[in-house]
Amino acid sequence: MCVLLTGANGFLGSYIKSAFQGCELTTLGLSGCDYNGDLSVRVPEFRKPFTKVIHVAGLAHITPKSNDSAKRFYEVNLTGTTNLLKGLEWLPELPEIFIFISTVAVYGVDSGENIDETAPLKGHSPYEHSKAEAEVAVETWGALNHVKVLILRLPLIVGKNPPGNLGAMVRAIQRGYYFRIGEGAVRRSMVLAEDVAAFIERSNGCSGIYNLTDGLHPSVRELDEAIALKCGKKIKVLPQSIVRLAARVGDIIPLIPINSLKLGKLTSTLTFSDMKARTELGWSPRPVIENLKI
Repeated sequence: MCVLLTGANGFLGSYIKSAFQGCELTTLGLSGCDYNGDLSVRVPEFRKPFTKVIHVAGLAHITPKSNDSAKRFYEVNLTGTTNLLKGLEWLPELPEIFIFISTVAVYGVDSGENIDETAPLKGHSPYEHSKAEAEVAVETWGALNHVKVLILRLPLIVGKNPPGNLGAMVRAIQRGYYFRIGEGAVRRSMVLAEDVAAFIERSNGCSGIYNLTDGLHPSVRELDEAIALKCGKKIKVLPQSIVRLAARVGDIIPLIPINSLKLGKLTSTLTFSDMKARTELGWSPRPVIENLKI
């Protein structure tokens, strides 16, 4: 099997690359890959066809602070995806399956429990909207070209040296300046990077749209205590009443790093159902907390 992996040097991409050791794997990225280049600015010129394409490359984990930075989400996540599809069309044969790594952020919600794939896509931020539009582009392309399309909507991805908010939490706990807000009872969907990679490696005949989680949705307290245990640290707690007061001040003074909107997001449960993947694809993940690596 000939496999193309984009974003191969990224966090999740590195796990997928390891899962495909022993296969004929071709990588695409900004540097250090078989094909080097920015998909957002050019169509790749491939030299051979592929059986499976795994499109992981994308832009996330930043907050746009200008119109230009917001535009960059569409350039990378949407234009980059359509340029990849155009490059595949130049080959004498199209892949049998195209796997697109998406995000549960496309649902555009800050709270809720067991949200499944039938929920509407209400994403409005540049990141959320660009990923949702990329999903549509991939689905349309697959239908027109008779290529199976598998879209995986992922929550917080857990593994060694994670990016984004989880990476910031790990570093804060390691350095002793992390504070949990209140009891930390709110639950969040998570999934192990290793489990996602192993699932993709064996997903040859799959198609459709699926959420992938560990099914247990650990609480913030369970997560930060597990990290603290591995780091040999103790968790400090800020009473929610104090943070709520600071948030009210932040509503008035923008320089304060917390406001009522941010506090609401931090203290709301948000979980997604993976039952469709379990029943249709045999998805059987491991518990994140019991298999945590940092």
